[in-house]
Order: sequence, then C-alpha cells, then structure tokens
Amino acid sequence: MTRFAAAVAVVATLLSAGACKWNPAGSFSVDDESQPPLSVLRLEEPRADRQLLSGFHQLEQGAWRWTRRSFAVALQPPPDAAPRGARLALRFRLTDSLMSRLRTVTLSASVAHTALPPETYTKAGDYTYARDVPPAALSKGPVKVTFTLDHFLKAGEVDRRELGLVVSSVGLVAR
Repeated sequence: MTRFAAAVAVVATLLSAGACKWNPAGSFSVDDESQPPLSVLRLEEPRADRQLLSGFHQLEQGAWRWTRRSFAVALQPPPDAAPRGARLALRFRLTDSLMSRLRTVTLSASVAHTALPPETYTKAGDYTYARDVPPAALSKGPVKVTFTLDHFLKAGEVDRRELGLVVSSVGLVAR
C-alpha cells in the first residue's frame, strides 16, 4: 500500500507540474488560457495553485499553507504597473512554536531578479510584508516573485516538513 501511495503522489506531482510553466528567460505560461493569471493569490482559492511555483506545502484548514525556507509565485502585474510600479504584499503568520525556537526571522524578496528590502520579525503574530516594486521589474506578462527566510525549522525539528511561514495571500496591487 505504501508503494501505491508513493506512486500516486509522484503522478499527482507530475500532472500538476503541467499546469504552469516557467522558463529561465522569465516568462510564464498557463496551459489553461481561458483563465488569465492572477495579480493576487488567495491561497484558499483553487485557481491560485497554478501560480505557486515552489516551496509551498499543501493547503491547510482550507485557508493557508506552510512554506519552506524559500518559496516562489508567479504574479500578473496590475494593469497600471508599467508607468507607476506596484506594491507587493505577502500576508502571513509567524507561529508561537516557530518563534520560540528561532527568536528572529528575516524575510527577503525579489521580483524578476530585483531585490526588495528585507524585514526582520522578532515576535509571533500576523504580518504583511509590503514593498514597492519599481516599474522596471514588472513586465507585461506574469513575473516570478521569490521569497527567502534566513531562519526556518528544518525537517524533523517539529514536523517532517521544512517549515517557514504560514501564508494566506500574496499579490501585486497598483500604486
């Protein structure tokens, strides 16, 4: 039964990998052209899954996902982003169990290889990491947004998974 479950997991991963494609040149394509890419991903919405590129665990309680140390999404810039830029917003929670072990967590982000200022957190709680993104980092198509943590819980410390943040949404909004 264990081999069967592992085979099912591998097939599911391979099938979900076909929903979105990211190439090294930075362009993003979605196989389902009937639904354009989103600017804001609310992780409880199934449609958001296709823009989660890496570093996210499964949806929990129908509303949020744990991340790994590094995680990435593809976001469609808002319509007015070309002349004015946009604002990146990541809504997340730092849990008590995480912060009692780590003491501090610094979150860094980049949009299309443009680094944004990091932020350091010292207490458990709900937060929004928000940064302005310059117009030069935003193309007409979706852009890759990568987040990295300096401290995280390694797999096996409190869970079999590597644990970083509890994320509920991420998006680019017009300035």
